[in-house]
Amino acid sequence: MKWFYVAGLLTLLTSSQGILTTLSQSNGRYDYDYATVPFLAEVLKLVVSSFLLWRERKLSTSPRMTTEWKSVRLYPIPSIIYLIHNNVQFATLTYVDTSTYQIMGNLKIVTTGILFRLFLRRKLSNLQWMAIVLLAVGTTTSQVKGCGELSCDSLFSAPIQGYMLGILSACLSALAGVYTEFLMKKNNDSLYWQNVQLYTFGAIFNMARLLLDDFKSGFESGPWWQRLFNGYSITTWMVVLNLGSTGLLVSWLMKYADNIVKVYSTSMAMLLTMVLSVYLFEFKPTLQLFLGIIICMMSLHMYFAPPNMLVDLPVTSKAAPESLNDVAVEKTPST
Repeated sequence: MKWFYVAGLLTLLTSSQGILTTLSQSNGRYDYDYATVPFLAEVLKLVVSSFLLWRERKLSTSPRMTTEWKSVRLYPIPSIIYLIHNNVQFATLTYVDTSTYQIMGNLKIVTTGILFRLFLRRKLSNLQWMAIVLLAVGTTTSQVKGCGELSCDSLFSAPIQGYMLGILSACLSALAGVYTEFLMKKNNDSLYWQNVQLYTFGAIFNMARLLLDDFKSGFESGPWWQRLFNGYSITTWMVVLNLGSTGLLVSWLMKYADNIVKVYSTSMAMLLTMVLSVYLFEFKPTLQLFLGIIICMMSLHMYFAPPNMLVDLPVTSKAAPESLNDVAVEKTPST
């Protein structure tokens, strides 16, 4: 399967996440414990990866599976980074409003490119760097509201701590993605074996979060495993299925493509979500959204198109002689 098919499917699934999550609400609130959704998504990814690994071992020669502790111990690190990132997100939102936070989140596009270059030693051309910056500008443009809807000064009125935490959040998000790609490509292990390790620790950390929430509330609602499926509907299960599917697609891209492809997929998904919201939730389209889509499409073409489609390359080949007879005439001395 070509990477662009996977990226296209990831864009569609990611764009539907916010829509499904909104539809899973009842009267503007969740009837279920939202913290259980990531946990069940991790369990789903673990079960699917385990089945695919079992199938791979049964149908083909033994896949490569590195079991040394020095390799396995690296897999909890992405979960730890995401755990820190989630706490930084909450801290950031205490200093800035939601709109400012969403706009600052686009910094992860540029920070992903920088970390991609520094840690994975992947060189990007000048055109590709320009495309990444354009993508960040396009997504930001689509999110900025007019001064009639939101005070223009509010984007710059937050204290310095809010902006510093926002930058840290973007760096942590990019670091988690780049480190995951490093794990996936550091050896020739089976993708499914790598997923099993990754999602095992992901499930453990999400379970620890649920247990911590119980301790904070003094087990007021009982232990988390007793209320795991409380309030779940078909739409809620679709959210779990969506999160699990997108995680599996991302791991495939990390193994066989790269982080930049994932960044483009998720950025295009955000724009697609905004367009779909026009029809589903009576979201009013803005000029900024229209301009942002144009800029992002230009960025997409600039990054992935061959250079000769973007610039006119000079012709360096010299003109050949018209015929061998002309060469012979030139070499014949005059009498």
